[in-house]
Amino acid sequence: MTQPPRLCDSTLGTLPVNIGRPAYDRSQLETGIVHFGVGAFHRSHQALAMDRLFQKGEAFDWAITGVGLLPADRALGEKLLMQDCLYTLVEKHADGHVDARVIGSIIDYKFAPDDPGAVIELLADPATRIISLTITEGGYNFDPATLEFDSANPIIVSDLANPENPRTVFGYVTAGLKLRRDRGIEPFSIVSCDNIAGNGHIAHKMFTAFATMADPKLGEWIDERVSFPNSMVDRITPVTTQDDVELVYELTGLADLCPVVAEPFFQWVLEDAFSQGRPDLDHADVQIVSDVEPYELMKLRLLNASHQALAYFGYLSGYRLVHDAAADPAMVFLLRAYMDNEATPTLRPVAGIYLDAYKADLISRFQNPEVKDTISRLCAESSDRIPKWLVPVIVEQLERGGDVTLSAAIVASWARYAEAIDEQGDPIEVVDQLKSELIPIAQGQKSDPLAFIRIHKLFGDLADKPEFTQPYLTALNSLWSVGARETMMSLVELDRV
Repeated sequence: MTQPPRLCDSTLGTLPVNIGRPAYDRSQLETGIVHFGVGAFHRSHQALAMDRLFQKGEAFDWAITGVGLLPADRALGEKLLMQDCLYTLVEKHADGHVDARVIGSIIDYKFAPDDPGAVIELLADPATRIISLTITEGGYNFDPATLEFDSANPIIVSDLANPENPRTVFGYVTAGLKLRRDRGIEPFSIVSCDNIAGNGHIAHKMFTAFATMADPKLGEWIDERVSFPNSMVDRITPVTTQDDVELVYELTGLADLCPVVAEPFFQWVLEDAFSQGRPDLDHADVQIVSDVEPYELMKLRLLNASHQALAYFGYLSGYRLVHDAAADPAMVFLLRAYMDNEATPTLRPVAGIYLDAYKADLISRFQNPEVKDTISRLCAESSDRIPKWLVPVIVEQLERGGDVTLSAAIVASWARYAEAIDEQGDPIEVVDQLKSELIPIAQGQKSDPLAFIRIHKLFGDLADKPEFTQPYLTALNSLWSVGARETMMSLVELDRV
């Protein structure tokens, strides 16, 4: 059987006229940004923003070279390189129509374990002026309770002992910065695009901590000279399915090995603090501001924490797709009550944002039936997410004497989910780096109901606060006795619907 033509530079001209494609000469692009973690989100978000600039004939010296560190990154890199690093981005609208375009802003990809020295030299190249990161919330290697760098992590110990053959982003970036310092080259800026409050501040602290362990003088130089702008990023980007791959072929007539799908919504708020300049991202629908914190708190505590509420209550109620769970009236009332009564009081004023409209839009975004985001995606790596997105809401609410009933119930729903058995007695595949610790604790909590929240590195001293433990225990007992959906309805005082 004849194989369909593959997406690449030479086949761009065969695309249907309604499919967007680079209108710029990709051969003129030069790397200015090196990005660690070239997953679907980066390709639906930061890479799209750069593509928008290139379409305007701007910033050709700010193209992206992607870097992969993990074993799973090898396959993606091979696919991208087979396609000249092109890929199709499909935006799925709630009414069923789609917009598709081919993105050309990534011009190279390096799988770092294959040639660590080449990646370090790329980082040391004067043309590289920004390092950007989507390495997940857990990639920053800090204790969520203390916010201190985990220097005992074996992979960190290995990197310190083998600086020329690192395995972590800390090892690579520090090696690149060391070469720049030794060669008299100004340092690049490091831009975190992960869902952590004060992600720039956290990145600054963690990279400086690692570098100081390797070389105190280098740590001091990085602390003083490297810029770490804060950012807030927002776009729901589900895992690409085989159906998506087939849709892209139907739309384009070309085989794309690594397309990306996303919702239409796009937001990127970026602090204007760069040591080696930046592209004019404000020309690409990026908000450049002096203070990102109000925007990031809004997003983390409204969208991300609400996703966690939807995840465990939704899964335990029998839902497997986000839009189905978000259409349940009990879920809608729960999410909106959490946003209004517990999250919103902890927010700062957000310039240009009408919060009631923002929260209503969030519910609509969750309900988009075309995105087909999975609840299992939202349930993954909870130990990296709940402490960073929801626990701060609880702590602030307790400090101000505010209500934490719903936040406590969300934590309880995670504890119930972590038992790894659903309400029908079927196994739950818990995806979490701490699952070997969490599951036994959760499975023993009927004899010790506070055991889960005694995990100090996740919850701090919340187990000692009756204002939290009382609603937590009420919700956990309800989840055991009547199930997730009945618990949701009781939390928002709904009659049976």
